[in-house]
Amino acid sequence: MARLTQGCFERGTTLDRQTASATFPSAAAAVADARRFVRKVLADWGMEEAADDAVLATSELATNAIAYAGTSFEVTCRLEDGEIKVEVRDRHPTRGIEMPGVTASSGRGLPSIARLASSWGVSYDRRTKGVWFTLPRPGAANGSAPPRSAAGEGARASGGDGAPASSAENPRESGGLAAGPGEGHEGRLGEGVGDVPAAGDRLLRSPAAVEAMEDGVATVREVLGADGAAILLTERDGRLIMGPSAGTAAEMPLGELSVPALGPDARAGSPWVAADASDPAAAALRARSLAAAPLESQGRLTGLLVAVSSVSGRFEEADGARLGRLADEMSLSLEKARVGELERSWRGWLSFVAEASDLLAGTLDQERTMALVAQLVVPRLATWCAVYTAVDTEPAKLAYVWHADETRADGLRDLLDHAGAAPPTDVSAPWNGLATAPDDVRAAAGDTAADQVYAFPLVARGRRIGTIVIGRPSGDRFPRSAIELAEELGRRAALAVDNARLFSAQTAMSSALQRSLLPPGIPEIPGLEVAVVYEPAGEGSEVGGDFYDVFESGPRQGGPAASARWRFAIGDVCGTGPEAAAVTGLARHALRILAAEDMSVPAVLTRLNRLILGEGERGRLLTLLHGEIEPRRRRDGVTIRLTSAGHPPPLVLDPDGGVREVASPQPLLGVFDGVDFHTDTVELRRGEVLLCVTDGVTERRSGARLLGDGHGLERLLAGCTGLSAGAVAARIQRAVRDFGPEPSNDDVALIVLRAS
Repeated sequence: MARLTQGCFERGTTLDRQTASATFPSAAAAVADARRFVRKVLADWGMEEAADDAVLATSELATNAIAYAGTSFEVTCRLEDGEIKVEVRDRHPTRGIEMPGVTASSGRGLPSIARLASSWGVSYDRRTKGVWFTLPRPGAANGSAPPRSAAGEGARASGGDGAPASSAENPRESGGLAAGPGEGHEGRLGEGVGDVPAAGDRLLRSPAAVEAMEDGVATVREVLGADGAAILLTERDGRLIMGPSAGTAAEMPLGELSVPALGPDARAGSPWVAADASDPAAAALRARSLAAAPLESQGRLTGLLVAVSSVSGRFEEADGARLGRLADEMSLSLEKARVGELERSWRGWLSFVAEASDLLAGTLDQERTMALVAQLVVPRLATWCAVYTAVDTEPAKLAYVWHADETRADGLRDLLDHAGAAPPTDVSAPWNGLATAPDDVRAAAGDTAADQVYAFPLVARGRRIGTIVIGRPSGDRFPRSAIELAEELGRRAALAVDNARLFSAQTAMSSALQRSLLPPGIPEIPGLEVAVVYEPAGEGSEVGGDFYDVFESGPRQGGPAASARWRFAIGDVCGTGPEAAAVTGLARHALRILAAEDMSVPAVLTRLNRLILGEGERGRLLTLLHGEIEPRRRRDGVTIRLTSAGHPPPLVLDPDGGVREVASPQPLLGVFDGVDFHTDTVELRRGEVLLCVTDGVTERRSGARLLGDGHGLERLLAGCTGLSAGAVAARIQRAVRDFGPEPSNDDVALIVLRAS
C-alpha cells in the first residue's frame, strides 16, 4: 500500500493543483497501486484524456524500480509549462539505467516510454535515482498528440480502469460520425461494451478529425463560392449520411443515398461535376448543381466532399479538379488523425491487459480467478461470459457464469446447462451450442438464446484446462479486435487458473500431510485435564514444523498392571516444507515406538538424536520437550518426569497465581552425538497447571517487541488462575493472535495440563 503524506488520499499525499506524490513499497502489488494513484491524480486535475498514456508509462517505470532497483519508490505528478510531468524515483542511485537505442539490452519499458512521452530523462541526487517523462496537457496548443476521441470517453465510462477505446468493427459504427451517441452497440450492451482497440472510421469522431472536417467544409465553400458544402460519410452497409456541413447543405436533410447508386466517377475514386439535379448526390442534397470528390482511407471510400449550388451549371471541370485536391489533402489529415487515435487506442489496450494481469496474478483462489476472468470480459468485450473447466479426460464442466444484466444470469446458466458441451477445440472459434438446448429452455432465456457466441480455449503449460465462452446479442457481431483481445486475456487467464488449481492441489496435499503428522486424538488421563492448540502459519500451502502428541505408554515393566502411564511431547523442527515434515514424522513415530519399548525419557531423546544425525544433510534441528505422566498414589495430582532439549521451558501456574519454570535447558537434537540427557521431576498437584509452548508463542512479534519479552508469557499465564485447561489454552491462543497487527509467520503449538 502506498505511503502518502497528506491530502485527498488516506494517510495523505502531497497534493495541490500543481504537484501530487506518493511512496510505494518494493512489492508486485505496488505497480497497480501506482497506476491507480496516477489515474486518480489526473482525474482530479480534469486531465483524464492523458491518463492512459501516463498510467502505462508509470507502470513500466514502477516495474523497473521493483525489478532492478529492488527498493521502495516515489511517484510524483506535476503540471509544468503546459505539460504533465511524472517521475518515478527509487532509492538506488548507484545503478545506472540503460538507454533505449544506446546501451539497452534488457531494460524493461524504456523504449515504450520513449514512444509514449513527448520527452523523458533520468536524474540523480545523493540518495535516489529518478526517471521522468512528460506528456502534453489535453487540449494544449503545442500538444503533439490529438485529444482523446469519443471512443476514449467510452473507455472511461466503463470504469476508468484503463480499458481500451471502442472498436469501429461493429456493423453500425463504421461510418465515423455516422453512429452518434447512444447508437451502435453501446445502446444494447451497456456502458463500456466494445471497449477494445479501435480499428475503423469511427475514430474520425475525435476532436482533431472533426475540426479538420469542419475546416475543410468551410474552405470548400469559400474557395468554390458554393451555396453550401458538406461531408457525406459512408456507413458499413453502404449508406451515406450527413457529416459536418455549412451553408444550404446544413439546412436541408439528406435524402436516401448509397455508394452503389453513385456514378462511375465516384466508384473509380475520381472527382466529378453535375450540372443539374439528375445526379444522385445532387438529388439527395436537393441541389441544382454539384461538385464532389471522394474521401478515401486505405483504398476504401469513407465519404464524399461535396459543394452544392441552387443554380444549374454552377461548377466547371476546374472546380471539380480543385475540389479533388482539397479532398486529397483532407484524406491525409483524416488518416493522420485516425492513425493517431488508433495508436492511443492500442495503448489503452496495453494498459487494460497490464491491469488485468495484475488482478489475475493477485489471487490463488480458483473460484475467485474464474470470477475475475468473467468480470474482466463483461461488459468490455461481451454481454455475458461463461467459464468451463476440464480435468484430464473428463468432460468440461460449467464453473462460472456472469451476465451484464443480473436478471438474465439464471436463465443464461440454465440455457448453458442444457446446451451442447463446451467445444474441445484448441483454437478460438464461433460456437453454436445454444441452438442445441430444448425449445422450452431457449424460450425461457429469451433473446439470449439467439446471441452470437464465441469460444476461447484455456491452455496452460501445454494442457487444455477449460474454455471461455462469451456472447453478444444477435446482429452485434464480434469485431476482430475484440477476438484478439479475448484471446490474449484467455492466455493469461489460463495460466492464472492453472496456478490457482496447482496451489489448491498443493494446499490439499499439505493439509493431508499435516493431519497425518498430528495425533488422531487425546486420551483421557485420570486426574488430569488436557488441552492442545495447533495453528500452522501461512495459507496452508506448506507443512509446518511444529508438532505435539499425547499418548498412553502402558504400565512399567515389572510393575502392577493397573499402573498406567502416559507420555506427551511438543517439538519444533527448524524450517517448513517436506524436509521439516520428514523430521516431524520421524520424531512423532519414533517417540511412540520407543516409549512402547519402555525406554526412559532421556533414553528416548538419545536414540532420537542419533536417528536425526543419521539422516545426514536431510536432517533438521529439532527442539523437543518430552515427558512422562504418572498418577500419584493418593490421586492428588500427577508426577511428571520431563526433558527439555533446546525447547522453551515449560511453566507451572500455582493456584495462588505464582508462575515458575520447571525444566533445565539441555542441548537440542540433531547437533551433537553422545549427549547425556536427564529428567526434571514436577509434582503437579491439584489445581496446578503445566503450560508447554513452541517458540511461535514466545516469539510472536509486534513491531520490535516479542510476546515473551520481559516475562510476558509468565504474566499472561498468571492471569489464568482458576481457569480450566481448555480456558487457559483458549486465552493463550487469543493473546497470540491479538498481540500483533499482522498474522503470525510461525506455527503455534501448545499443551496445557491441569491437575484436577
